[in-house]
Amino acid sequence: MTDHSVNLGPAARPAVPGALPRARPALAVVRGQGGTAPPRLGAILLENGALKPGDLIRALALQGREQARLGDILVGHAMVTEAELFDALAQQWHAGVPDLANCPPDPRLVDLLGAQTCLRDGLLPWKDVGGATVVLTARPEEFERHRPKLEDRFGRVIMGLTNERDLHAGLLTTRRADLRQRAESRVAPRFSCRVWTGVTFRRAAFGAGLCLALLLSLAPVAALAGVTALALAMMVLNTGLRATAALATLRGHARPAPDTAPRPSRPIPYPVPIGRLPVVSVMVPLYHEPDIAPRLVARLGRLTYPKELLDVLLLVEAEDAATRAALHRARLPRWMRVITVPAGPIKTKPRALNFGLDFCRGSVIGVYDAEDAPEADQIHRVVRRFHAAGPDVACVQGVLDFYNPRRNWLSRCFTVEYAALFRLVLPGLERLRLPIPLGGTTLFFRRTTLEDLGAWDAHNVTEDADLGIRLARHGYRTVVLDTVTEEEANCRLLPWVRQRSRWIKGYMMTWAVHMRDPLALWRDLGPRGFFGFQVMFLAAPVQFLLAPVLWSFWALALGLGHPLAGALPGWAGAGLIAAFVLAEAVNVVIGMVAVSGRRHRGLRRWVPTLHLYYPLAAAAAWKAAYELLARPFYWDKTSHGICDVADPCAAAHIG
Repeated sequence: MTDHSVNLGPAARPAVPGALPRARPALAVVRGQGGTAPPRLGAILLENGALKPGDLIRALALQGREQARLGDILVGHAMVTEAELFDALAQQWHAGVPDLANCPPDPRLVDLLGAQTCLRDGLLPWKDVGGATVVLTARPEEFERHRPKLEDRFGRVIMGLTNERDLHAGLLTTRRADLRQRAESRVAPRFSCRVWTGVTFRRAAFGAGLCLALLLSLAPVAALAGVTALALAMMVLNTGLRATAALATLRGHARPAPDTAPRPSRPIPYPVPIGRLPVVSVMVPLYHEPDIAPRLVARLGRLTYPKELLDVLLLVEAEDAATRAALHRARLPRWMRVITVPAGPIKTKPRALNFGLDFCRGSVIGVYDAEDAPEADQIHRVVRRFHAAGPDVACVQGVLDFYNPRRNWLSRCFTVEYAALFRLVLPGLERLRLPIPLGGTTLFFRRTTLEDLGAWDAHNVTEDADLGIRLARHGYRTVVLDTVTEEEANCRLLPWVRQRSRWIKGYMMTWAVHMRDPLALWRDLGPRGFFGFQVMFLAAPVQFLLAPVLWSFWALALGLGHPLAGALPGWAGAGLIAAFVLAEAVNVVIGMVAVSGRRHRGLRRWVPTLHLYYPLAAAAAWKAAYELLARPFYWDKTSHGICDVADPCAAAHIG
């Protein structure tokens, strides 16, 4: 007769609805009951005929180099099936296996432990049975470590078994709303824009507009001169910071940067010794991208990091049935899983990342975009970089490049811009010990640090740049690693403007959030970091907003009239033109150096046309300013898959 009871120890075993067959008693010894350890998992698998002795030796050797459970290694290398492994685990721990689909957990018990604790520790309080609480675990080898905490909450506890997939499903069934709310409010209020009402900004914008209108009516020349001076100062500051950062990068090629950064107030353990590779979780947010899903699986499949240590979470919104269906058809490998993000009042990438973070298994957390194609050895290099760095290095930022640079003029300019940013400017900011506004992809974090900071601000539409500032404010460093991820360059005008407007809006909002307390920001970043923050997050948006004012002075170079022509002394007009030419020359030189490598050398002839490319950001800036007033949390999503590697134009590289 099949026994459908849950193992309650040697005493009574009342029947439990929904329980599956338990293990054979002959091999069942529960740790802590009788003081003996359970039999070895490998021995059980050998006895069951599910595992070959040679495979066991190989798996044990791998376990000595990897921070992975033996079962994950065995399944990851197809030495045993998941069903064979789970049957052996049930025998090893003499534990019942409830059917969570037909008998879900008691939500009151889940609340006593907390949904976040359940996810973190791989535990799920299930039912009260015979005066004891059955607590399911996906990590039975760790159960005894949690027993004191569990008995403090529940009294007598009995271990049952489940897998991570069913544990996650059980928690989502009972506490989806709690997990969703947590994803929307992880960041402390003083560092979050979720308390943003826009009232202060609207009042400030209205006041500034009113004052400017009055000045223009009463003293138009003086008002225009003041606006011109402000625009010119923003241009000089931006150009100066870019040039300084680029020079720092070029000087750094000759000598390493000194490690003089202040240490965080709290010690941070290394994820694992380098002798044993850690589990790395990578989150990939997807939204209305059914066409890109199969290519994404293929690209990430080229990663050479051990698959038993790779944990890829594909984050899909609940309403996005098309993408979920495409992922289902793609037959995901075991190291990939879909996490459905429940519907909520906002729909942003950082909200999805926050939701997925609790489901990650790794001690290192990474982020890719849907269209990304990372280098095969990238995660190996990231892990080595974390190990070589001090504990103050909390983030590794990879280099972004594009696989469709020759699609059209816009994609060429986009490629030049990103080459300058990721190969010259960001490494220079790192060397100058300035805050680094992170890119949205090819990011890797120490999990403990990420969780300590509250992860991402779910309401910020440039959550990456904001997180970079919060890391710097807490004394952590970001390093730029020369490992490349290729993605799709935005090659259509209107999507480009929408994407750039979201970035500029996020920079404006990030500046406003961190400037709530300027003195605290000064103390956290220091004078140099505070100045760099002002240039990156205030001067850049203001320069784009006031760019039309500066453009008007090209009329002087063409011999045309200008409202300030009579008010400016001759040297001032010449100085303005010289400043414009110098700024353009700096941008050209930075662009030329950035694409001087073999891959993009052919783009050098397009660098001078950036003079026509950057003005597009002015339209994006005015759109961003309007949305900051009307729709501050609106996520203007970038469409992917327009020109992918399936397109011949995308497969070709610049020679």
